[in-house]
Amino acid sequence: MATETQNASGDGLADATGVATHSAADAAPAMPQLDFSHFPNQIFWLLVTLVVIYLILSRVALPRIAAILAERQGTITNDIAAAEDLKQKAHQAEEAYNQALADARTEAHRIVAEAKADIQADLDKAIAKADAEIAAKSAESEKAIAEIRAGAMDSVKEVAKDTAKEIVAAMGGKADARTVTSAVNARLKG
Repeated sequence: MATETQNASGDGLADATGVATHSAADAAPAMPQLDFSHFPNQIFWLLVTLVVIYLILSRVALPRIAAILAERQGTITNDIAAAEDLKQKAHQAEEAYNQALADARTEAHRIVAEAKADIQADLDKAIAKADAEIAAKSAESEKAIAEIRAGAMDSVKEVAKDTAKEIVAAMGGKADARTVTSAVNARLKG
């Protein structure tokens, strides 16, 4: 292999390939951004880059972003307005439903009242008819009872007359029919 030799003057080192390297003093700093001699150039390009980025953002990107934000805001505003409109319609529908329900209840109460009135009228007619039939049958029964009483009284009178005649005859007397009849009638009257 080749060996390294150092030049006596200290100009640099030579490696086996014969390429000379510079010493630490002659070498450039490791990061050129930190070299103060390049600062004016770097500041110039920094400003140019910032201006270009500003122009691109202000002319292209920011208007698009602003348009998208405006569109979103418009959509949100429209959606909120539509939601309010639907909320109002729902409220109106609920009020209409409640009104229809109240009307239906009122109608149901009216129908029930009419049905009760019809049933009561039919019941009153049936009761009146039954009362009339009962009164007619009661009158017939009283008439029949009166006829039976009258017939029974006549039968009692006849039996009483016959019995009185027989008792008078059994006791050895003779009674005429007119005397027996007047005695029986007087006793029946009270």
